[in-house]
Formats: sequence, structure tokens, C-alpha cells
Amino acid sequence: MNDFVKKVSSKISKLSTEQLERFIEDMMSQNDLVNSIMNSLQIGLFIVSPTWNLFKANKAVDHLIPLKKRSSEIEQDKYAIWDIVDEAALNSFFKECASAQKFTAAEEFSIVQDDKVRFVSLEIMPFVMHQEIGGSIITITDVTEKRQQEILLHRMESLASLTNLAASVAHEIKNPLGAISIHIQLLQKSIKKARERDGLIPDAKFMENYLDVINEEIENLNKIVVDFLFAVRPVKAALFLAEPDALIKKCVTFFKAEFEQKNIQIDLNLCENAPRILIDEKLFREVIINLAQNALAAIEERFPAETSCKTVSGCVEFMKGRLSIESFVKEDKYILSISDNGMGMDENTVSKIFEPYYTTKATGTGLGLTMVYKIIKEFRGDIDVKSVAGHGTVFTISIPVPRKGTILLENKASDNEVYDSDN
Repeated sequence: MNDFVKKVSSKISKLSTEQLERFIEDMMSQNDLVNSIMNSLQIGLFIVSPTWNLFKANKAVDHLIPLKKRSSEIEQDKYAIWDIVDEAALNSFFKECASAQKFTAAEEFSIVQDDKVRFVSLEIMPFVMHQEIGGSIITITDVTEKRQQEILLHRMESLASLTNLAASVAHEIKNPLGAISIHIQLLQKSIKKARERDGLIPDAKFMENYLDVINEEIENLNKIVVDFLFAVRPVKAALFLAEPDALIKKCVTFFKAEFEQKNIQIDLNLCENAPRILIDEKLFREVIINLAQNALAAIEERFPAETSCKTVSGCVEFMKGRLSIESFVKEDKYILSISDNGMGMDENTVSKIFEPYYTTKATGTGLGLTMVYKIIKEFRGDIDVKSVAGHGTVFTISIPVPRKGTILLENKASDNEVYDSDN
């Protein structure tokens, strides 16, 4: 068809009126065919000029992303694409690509419409005309179902660990139940003997001793059940694409004063232009705060507050604690490292650190790190811990970056190591 058009165009001045009308009809028919193909696609399609003015769009874009105008109402080559799209995150992406003259890029976005979250994947590729780049083709794909299936799969995997958890709870429940049973039997025997002797029940103090023990064990049972429900309840994560480093900075601002008051240094080394990842902002904040509080406890255990040094002005408390938070991107994953130079843990403790009810603290529930583990798994990520007793601990979190077709910067530093304050 292209050869035919070129051939006819070169001789258009010699065509009769009838031939010219037939040629125009053929061209209109071809144009209608192209439009029909574009509008039949389930994938959204934008074609933009080198200045990012919209040249063409199909109907699919109308229901995939928010628009200020419907695709059928857009005048060709009159508006820049960011003047048509009604979503700030998408427009920032388009402007960034236009400024950097990117003709190849990809990104995922979460869009909220009518209280529903939709995940879309955008890909930009060069639009080649006459062997030259004449603009860009932007495809928009709805990946909501794929993301939801991935989330559901991870939730099902987490349920597989309930068998071991149920066995642990059954063991925990046996002791309070045994104590309750024994004291009820003793109480029943005492009442029976008293009635056989003189018909009077034992004095109040005697009975209250048994009842107090029973009530105490009932409270223990209730706590075990409440903790169990907390441990097994699915994490209700509202996943959005968010910038993790911005959230980390807010968290550090929240607990920085407490650390500085105890003379604990916070080293923050976050990657530049951190990618957006699929997380729940509230739950991500819970992870950071939990790990920071664990680090604080470990540092205080190694460097107790009563340790002091003599200065000119007298005795001054000091601590040699350090908390380091570092992030980088490696192999399409966002890596977050949270390390401290606290008391550290032995191998046995490290192997059980994420198990429900396992704790080394006198007042701990043993569920804090279990919840951290569950949250990271809900983000389709992984968490690892390395520790050296007496020197410190490193928690490493990795969460997939929902990008494709882009080149990601890798961390050039060596793998994270547990460090000591003396180094």
C-alpha cells in the first residue's frame, strides 16, 4: 500500500477526477481501518510528537487513566500530553521523559478512582517515521488483576505457617488450663469435705486463694488467645506505589530526638532518586519504627546509660551507639539495610528471631518481628538478619521494583557488614 501511495502521489497531477476520488476513498478506507484497529485494542495507546503534543489516542485510554478530555474530543497536535492526562504522577513521568529526551522508558503507577485502586504499566517506545524518530508511542496496560493475584498468592503462602504456630499456641495453653483444672479440683474437694463435716463452706480467705489463681490463669489464657489472633490475622495492606525513602526520612524525624537524647548517632544514607515501590505507607512505617526500637534496646543493653566518663565539668553520661539506615537499588530490587552496634545475637537467637512468641526481652510479646516479617512478605519482599553477639545486628529488606525496560543503578559499595563502634 505504501508503494502504491508513493506511486500515485508522484502522478497526482495527471489523475482524472474519477481516479482522484477513488484514491481519496482508498486513503479514507485505510485511515478508518487503522482507527478501527487502534480502538479495538484493550491496551491504551498514545502517539505523541517530538514536542510531546498528542497526535493520536485510542478509546482504551478513556477507562484506563483519568483524562481531562475524552480521546474522541482531543484535537490533533494541539495539546501536550500532560495537558490532557488528569493524574499528577503520570504527568511528572511524561515531563521527566520529555526533559531528558527519553524515547524508551517504563514505569508502573497506582491510580485511585471511585475509591478503587488500579495499577497500570506505562511503556514508552520510539515512533519511527521515514527512518527517523518522529515522536513516541506510549502504551498503557492494566496490571491490576496480576498484582492482586500476586498479593493473594503471598497471603496463601503465609497461611502455610499456621500449623507450626497453632502447635506453639496449644503448648502455651496447656499450662494455664492445667493450673485452672487443679485449683478447681482442690476447691471442689475442700467444699465437699466441709459440707460432710459441718455443712459450712471453707472461709472466704481460703476460697479466694484458689479463685485468685484461677482468675490469674484465665487472664493468661486470654492474653495467649489475643496474641495468637494478632499473629495469625492477615495483614490488611492497602498497596500503593510510594517513595520509600521519603517515608524513612519522616520516620527518622519521629524518633531522632529520642536517639539523640541518649547520645545515639543516626547515619542516614539513602539512594538518590529512589524508585517507587508497592507498599502500604502505614505498615512500612510500622516496620521502620519496630526495627529502630529493637536497635535502641540492643544499643542500651550493650552501652548502659549509667556508663560515664569524667570531664572538666564533672561526670557526664555517654553512649557509643550507632544506628545506620541505608538504601540502594540492585538487580531490580529496592534494598533497605538497618544496622546497629548493639548487643547482637547468637546463631540460635537469629534462627528463631521471626518466630511467633520468641523473645529475649523480659516484657516482650515475641510478636513484633513476626509482624515485621508478615508485612514485608505482604509487600512481596524478603527480610534477612545477620548478627554478631557483642558487636551488632543488620536487618536487610529487599522489595521488588515494579519496573521493566529501565536501567537501574546498582550499589557499588560492598555488602553490608555488622560494624562495631570501635571501628
